[in-house]
This record gives sequence, C-alpha cells and structure tokens, in this order.
Amino acid sequence: MLERKFSKFLETFLLEKQNKILLVNGARQIGKSFIIRYVGNKLFRNFIEIDLRADSENERVFANVGGLDSFYLQLSAFAGNRLGDKEDTLVFLDEIQVYPRLLTLLKFLNQDGRYTYIASGSQLGIALSQTPSVPLGSVVIKQMFPLDLEEFFWAMGVGQEALDAARNYYENEKPLPEPLHNHFLLLFHYYLLTGGLPDAVNQFVADKNIQKVRGIQNDIHSLYGIDASQYDKQQRLKIRRIYDMIPSNLENRKKRVIVNKIENKKGKQFSDYEDEFDYLVQSGIALQVDAISNPRFPLLQSVRKNLLKLYLNDVGILTALLYQNNINAILNDELGINLGTVYECAVAQELRAHGFALYYYDNKQHGEVDFLVDDFSALSVVPLEIKSGKDYYVHSALNHFVSNEEYGIRKGIVFSNSGEVSKKGKIVYMPIYYIMYMSPNKE
Repeated sequence: MLERKFSKFLETFLLEKQNKILLVNGARQIGKSFIIRYVGNKLFRNFIEIDLRADSENERVFANVGGLDSFYLQLSAFAGNRLGDKEDTLVFLDEIQVYPRLLTLLKFLNQDGRYTYIASGSQLGIALSQTPSVPLGSVVIKQMFPLDLEEFFWAMGVGQEALDAARNYYENEKPLPEPLHNHFLLLFHYYLLTGGLPDAVNQFVADKNIQKVRGIQNDIHSLYGIDASQYDKQQRLKIRRIYDMIPSNLENRKKRVIVNKIENKKGKQFSDYEDEFDYLVQSGIALQVDAISNPRFPLLQSVRKNLLKLYLNDVGILTALLYQNNINAILNDELGINLGTVYECAVAQELRAHGFALYYYDNKQHGEVDFLVDDFSALSVVPLEIKSGKDYYVHSALNHFVSNEEYGIRKGIVFSNSGEVSKKGKIVYMPIYYIMYMSPNKE
C-alpha cells in the first residue's frame, strides 16, 4: 500500500474526536476513498461506506432525504446491523456533492452526534458555492492531491533517513553527495513519467511497464474530460475544450489561456468563461496560476485574473499526452526536446500540494518569472525559476525582478537538473528535487 501523508492527518483528526465533520475535497482517482476506507476500518469497529454517485445512478435511495429522520431511516435500511454509536461507528459519505442537500444536513448530523461522519467529493468547492446553507461551523474542509514527490520517493523505496538527511542539506543550502544526487534526479525523472495518481504509481512500482502506466493515465484523463455532468451540453463542451487545450497552451511562449481560441470567437473575455475555469480548478483537475505584475506581499492583493495559466493536476498525464510511450525525451535528455513545460507542471503540482497558492510574474518590458510564492516568515516574496536544460544561469527576468528595490526581494531560487547549490547575489541555485522541501511556513 502506498504511504500517504493524508493518512496520518486523517488518523489524528479522527482520534482527536473533534466536534466537526471532515470534508475531503479533491479530484477523482487520487486515492481519497481508499485512504478513508483504510483508516476507517482501522479505527472503527463499524465502517459504513455509502457511494452516493453510485446511488444516484441506480436506486437513488438517498436522493430525497430531507431531514434527520429520513436519513437515519435510509441509513438503517442500508446498514442497520452495523450501526453502533459515535465511538465505534464511522459513516463515510462518498461523492456527497451529488446530493447537495446532504451538505446542509451535515450540520444537523454533527449536532445530533449519533455517529461519527466523514464525507468526500470531487467537486465539493462547486457544490458548497451553490449550497444556500453551508454548514461552515460544523465541518472542516481538507484538500487532497495526487502523490507529491516525497510520497513518490517513499513508493520507490527511499527511506525516511535519507530523505531527512537530504532535507538537512536543503535547509543548509548544500548539495547532496554525487551518488545520492544522481539517484534522486533519476527518481524525479521517473516521477515526470508516472505523476502522482496512485494507480499509475502502483503499476510503475510493480513492473515498470510504461504502456500499462500510460493506459491508466489516458483513461483518467478521458474521465476528467467528460466528468462535468451537472452542466448543460454547451457548458460541458466548453469545459472539455478548455481542458483539452491545456497542453497546447503550455507549449506556447506565454503559456496562458487564450480565451479567443476556446470557441474561436473574437471579442471573448475571461469573464465569459469564469464558470468553466471555476469547474476545472474546483474539481481539482487543473491548477490555476494567476499573474502578478506588481508583486507585493501578500501576493493575493495583486492578482490579475485575466492573465491565467492552467496546468494539469498531474504531470504524468501531461507526459502521457506529449510523449505517449516514448520515455527517452525525459530519461535521456533528448536534443531538441524542451522539457520546460513538464518541469513547470511538476513544480506547480508540488507547490499546490504543499499548500502554496500559485502565481507567476508577468511584466511586458522585462518578461516572466515562472512562479512566485509568499514568504510569511520574512513578509516578502520569493521568485522561482524552473530550468530543465543546461542554461540555468540565463534568466534575465529573474535578474531584473530581484534587483528591483521596490519589490524588497531577499532571495530568488533557480531549480535545475544540476546538483550544484550555490549563491550569486540574491539568487540561489538548487537541484530540482529540492522543491519537495519547500513549505509555506519556511520560505
């Protein structure tokens, strides 16, 4: 079984017996149900799982539940012989957004306290925004993501002692010994192939069969593309079009979403597609990176919403689309293949999983910097430049950025394939795999 950080969080939450219901949000196929099922069976004598998506496609037993009495009646019919009390019974409501009225009911289930509850969904952000009575005081919302890089290293057999030692090198801005650097860099390249979808990682660990891994990734990509069933046909088509355009947009020089190309209509504006963008981001299948032209801490106050980048939520899906079964582009550093987009997707995935909001620097005169993150300890901004080639010292936009005294930048970071760790002025050069150690509370 894959080791996930979320498992530890979930165990702690349930053992602390908080007087709230946990809502787990995240894209489909990232392991939410598996982890909840595993931890639930481990901690509770009675674990009751109700797949509300399956219910909506079949008997619709819970479709018309309107209050506590009707919910308990249906629950007892479903699992009456396994219902104990709050201490020994966990009820898992999977894909709860299928029946939005159950989101409102959570407040009363929590107050009643008859059982312990947990709920999950792949589109909770959308459902909560459309629910008139959101039970905010009764729930804790936790976002879950595909495996991050450290979790992938665990899956590939890297021990915690080695990872802790590498973290110490990172924190002290020192390079790893060359053999460890070479191993970590190879694993990073494997991660570009597999991404963090649990089924793909398990398949890769089992037999290293890239065709089987690609089959899983392509199936999930197709699922994501058609999974906007709550919208009318016209909106679904626009969502699918925007989603399908993500790889080609990222191959463009600016990497931005070009709204005029979504329907090939001139005069379209960002606001014409806000609902479609919101679906892709809230359902967890795309990562939104907002433009900042005048960076000030905190970055949230300087967002330009009309200059948007979208990355896929999983770098393995991206490399499957771009290179299919050919692994040489990534593993052998093929000449003529620019992996910048792939590296940026992996970094966006990593930063988001660690709790960072995603921004990039956009300046008409001086160019772009790949990512900006808030440094909450220094009340400043840290620019990040991601380099896949050997020209990692070439970054004119970053140079201008850190030298602008108005921005108050203390340091910028360039991540690359090099094992070098060095500092030139305000810019620190680090290996790409050190991205796994960045935290919003430390940078």
